[in-house]
Amino acid sequence: MALPTGGTSGVVVATAAGGTAPGRGEHRRTDKKKRFGLSSGRAWLLIAPTLVILAVVIAYPVVRAVIMSFQKDAGLDPATGMFVKGGSAGFSNYTHWILQQCTSASGTLVPCPPGTLGSQFWGAVGNTAFFTVVTVSIEVVIGFAMAVIMGKTFAGRALLRAAILIPWAIPTAVTAKLWYFIFAYDGIANKLLGTQILWTGDAWPARFAVIIADVWKTTPFMALLVLAGLQMIPADVYEAARVDGASAWQRFTRITLPLVKPALMVAILFRTMDALRMYDLPAILTEGNPATRTISILVVDQIRQGFNSAAALSTISFIFIFVVAFILVKFLGANAVATQENQRRGVVR
Repeated sequence: MALPTGGTSGVVVATAAGGTAPGRGEHRRTDKKKRFGLSSGRAWLLIAPTLVILAVVIAYPVVRAVIMSFQKDAGLDPATGMFVKGGSAGFSNYTHWILQQCTSASGTLVPCPPGTLGSQFWGAVGNTAFFTVVTVSIEVVIGFAMAVIMGKTFAGRALLRAAILIPWAIPTAVTAKLWYFIFAYDGIANKLLGTQILWTGDAWPARFAVIIADVWKTTPFMALLVLAGLQMIPADVYEAARVDGASAWQRFTRITLPLVKPALMVAILFRTMDALRMYDLPAILTEGNPATRTISILVVDQIRQGFNSAAALSTISFIFIFVVAFILVKFLGANAVATQENQRRGVVR
């Protein structure tokens, strides 16, 4: 057996069998496993309590909602006029929403009359998608600018950070009521603009009011996550770029954006999922204006008329949000772990 000269730290020793002995790092991992007695069976025992809690808190409500969505709501039988229990509904609860079909007095399927909840499904989907795309896009731009400002060193930086985070700390219900008074007919907005706009009554002014209030509240959250990503970028990288003659725009596009991408995509993912389930802000601010009705508002309104049909609508909402999150993670780089691993390997996407 041939032994190399010098120290033994990090040296691979050739064995008589022709293999290699493990290095110091592998010995450490082996020692930790022996010390804690970790094996595949014991590892499952350690995470079992967490899995049980997740199953109770997440899995059971989802499965229960899916089961309820295939059952009829209790009500009056159109044929006899008697109150009857539900029973199996098949996919009728889903077609009620997606195809906007309602049951007539004779028991046949007809297009849902205007004003009924069934006729408002695609309008609610459009409102939800519109609010999500517009608010998240604006928050990304403003939040990035705020993060860059907060990342600089200047007198009063701590005070500025605290002031920027105040809107995010205010409860959404309080924020909605605050902007409700601002957008009142005789409120501050109309007085400053010299207008007489029904901000919470008309269709498009109500939508813009929701967007303004949501951007004001949640942009600090976006800025906070982006700031965390900016602070992870070493200052030496910027210094080397300046020495090489890179302009400010080149440093931003070649250094800042690629390195802050993991934090930025996680922020976009969180805000997108939050905007897709928006409820309290438009519900309180516009007080039930159909132009600002989202899927979540429609679910709550349907609960008052029938739980099983509302379960079908909530399942559709869950699938919609899941598909959007999957696209962000799989194709747009919202998987921060994979993105950072690619950056370490030198793979830029």
